[in-house]
Amino acid sequence: MTAIKSGLNGAHKAAIRQENEEQILAAAELVFADYGFKGATTARIAEIANVPKANVHYYFSTKEALYRRIMEDICDHWLEAAMTFENSSDPAEILRGYIEAKMDLSRARPHGSRVWAHEIIRGAKFSSDYISTTVKNWLDSRVVVINRWITEGKMDKVEPYSLMYMIFATTQHYADFARQIEIFNNNQPLSDTQFAEAKENVVRIILKGVGLS
Repeated sequence: MTAIKSGLNGAHKAAIRQENEEQILAAAELVFADYGFKGATTARIAEIANVPKANVHYYFSTKEALYRRIMEDICDHWLEAAMTFENSSDPAEILRGYIEAKMDLSRARPHGSRVWAHEIIRGAKFSSDYISTTVKNWLDSRVVVINRWITEGKMDKVEPYSLMYMIFATTQHYADFARQIEIFNNNQPLSDTQFAEAKENVVRIILKGVGLS
């Protein structure tokens, strides 16, 4: 009985920890997106998360540790979006799935995308090691696949890195420049219908550009 209670208490504590971390991470993502790393403070993050400032430092020892966690988490989600490369052999299906997943992530998690954009614009001070290893290895592996498609005659000959950069930029535009899009859309965010149309247009333009239908 004691062992069972101990196990339940451990599970309960783990659940509380996860909930608190998620609450802090969500607040931090918002604050870093608004103020960047330099302008953000753990006091502001604690205020948004509605927790004592000490809690922020309990779960994340430094502001840098919290910032790095946000950066890597958002990028990990982007990399997961490219699982279409493993789940199909059809270039059109793979690229469509990847583009749509990236745009959906931009809409669901715009602040995370902006945190990433701020970091890169400022020289990737805290993320260059992660980008030069995890992200570069991931990108290089996708370039190998795209080159194989070209060799097999499945798509037009294009420079694979340029294609991937174009997909990065276009899909993340819907998060990083969301306010500009709203202004052009009569100061209204895109409706579900408009966003679905935007995804379809982006997919069609990119696929047609590399000789896919």
